[in-house]
Amino acid sequence: MGRRSRRGHGGTPGAVNDPSREPLDVAKLQRRLADFAATRNWQPYHTPKNLVAALSVEASELVEIFQWLTPEESARVMDDPGTAHRVTDEVADVLAYLLQLCHVLDIDPLAALDAKIDRNERRFPAP
Repeated sequence: MGRRSRRGHGGTPGAVNDPSREPLDVAKLQRRLADFAATRNWQPYHTPKNLVAALSVEASELVEIFQWLTPEESARVMDDPGTAHRVTDEVADVLAYLLQLCHVLDIDPLAALDAKIDRNERRFPAP
C-alpha cells in the first residue's frame, strides 16, 4: 500500500512508506486482528457465520461506492482523495473480515488462492 500504481494513482491516501516499520505479512495482520478482538472480548461474536455476514456487508459498502458510476468514472475513482479514502477503508474492512474468517476456519488464504489459481489455469487454459 502507498505505492503508486502503474496508472499513477496515489494508492492509500495518507499512507507513509516508513522504512523503520516492519514489512507486513498476512500472518502478522491476522495476529493483530485476533489480538484486537481478544483485547475487547469479541471472540464469542467472531463465529464463521458472523464473520461471513460482516464480510458481505463490507463488500456491499464497497459496491455502493461504485454503484452508479460509469465504467470510465469507476476507472478514475482513486483520483478523488475523498473517494479514494472511502474505497481504501472499505477494501481494508473486507480484507480484515476475510482474514479473520480464514483465521477462525484455519485456512491459509495465500495457499487457498494459489491452489485456486492452479485450478483455474487448468480449467481455463490460455489459447
